[in-house]
Amino acid sequence: MKLQQLRFLAAIAKYNLNISAAAEKLFTSQPGVSKQIKLLEEELGVQLFSRNGKHLTQITPIGERVIEKANLILKEAANIKALAEEFRDDNKGTLTLATTHTQARYVLPAVIRQFSAEFPEVKLNLIQGSPERISRMAVSGEADLAIATEAIASYSDLVMMPAYRWNRCLVVPRGHELTFAKKISLGALAQYPMVTYVKGLTGRGVMDEAFAKEGLSPEIVFTATDADVIKTYVRLGMGVGLIARQAYENRLDSDLVAVDVGHLFQDSITYVGFRSGAYMRKYMLRFLELFSPQFDRDQIEKIACLSSIEAKNYWSDVVIPRC
Repeated sequence: MKLQQLRFLAAIAKYNLNISAAAEKLFTSQPGVSKQIKLLEEELGVQLFSRNGKHLTQITPIGERVIEKANLILKEAANIKALAEEFRDDNKGTLTLATTHTQARYVLPAVIRQFSAEFPEVKLNLIQGSPERISRMAVSGEADLAIATEAIASYSDLVMMPAYRWNRCLVVPRGHELTFAKKISLGALAQYPMVTYVKGLTGRGVMDEAFAKEGLSPEIVFTATDADVIKTYVRLGMGVGLIARQAYENRLDSDLVAVDVGHLFQDSITYVGFRSGAYMRKYMLRFLELFSPQFDRDQIEKIACLSSIEAKNYWSDVVIPRC
């Protein structure tokens, strides 16, 4: 049994039994992957996949169990490799961050600036995507850390650390009548056409839940994945914009007014997630310290060894700062 055979096995499962896709991802040939899987089955004396001619149709019950073990072995192999790299030089390496537009555009620049000053020889990869996609990337090992608000909390394979709390603001053109309101209610807000985030992004679920609880159905005329686009269409007069408070910039958005509506919605929490048991290199620990300063290095190392449930219990009493 070879480690590469286990990589082939895991890739086939990941890409829905598509051997060609697995081979392409691993920079090898489809016949070579098929041959190695057959050799592995012969060595183990069991059939890992059901077949219809040359095509794989499903994973057998024993195949499911073998693939589960293979993924664990591959994770540990990656940890061994990271440990060796750090032994050679723990100030060099690659850090891959998977995150959403809001984090990448408005929150991470200051953290990354300081991190890069401290670790100039660490290469940073920043991948943007939906919360579901970036969570899957962290689970599979394609990303070291996933940073998001929505969806990430539902992945039991990820250990999550709360980074900060945040709420929302309304953005409207200067002179808009809502800028003169003393305190806006959900009922009053629901009277205006609204521009906001697509479902599943940047705390949209919290907003929908608040309106639904009051029996209100706001007229959402336009949705987008990032606040820059939302603000553009507010400027065009399509409606009032509801965005994350950290996405309003005083200098760049001086033609718009940010109206506080934090009293209408429950706080959202942004988390940073990583695989349970993943080996934490020195620079990864430092990044987590910078992004979640309420935790020190010893606490982060302890959290990294916990399961997702144990980690949640560990930080349940921690005061999470507000952005």
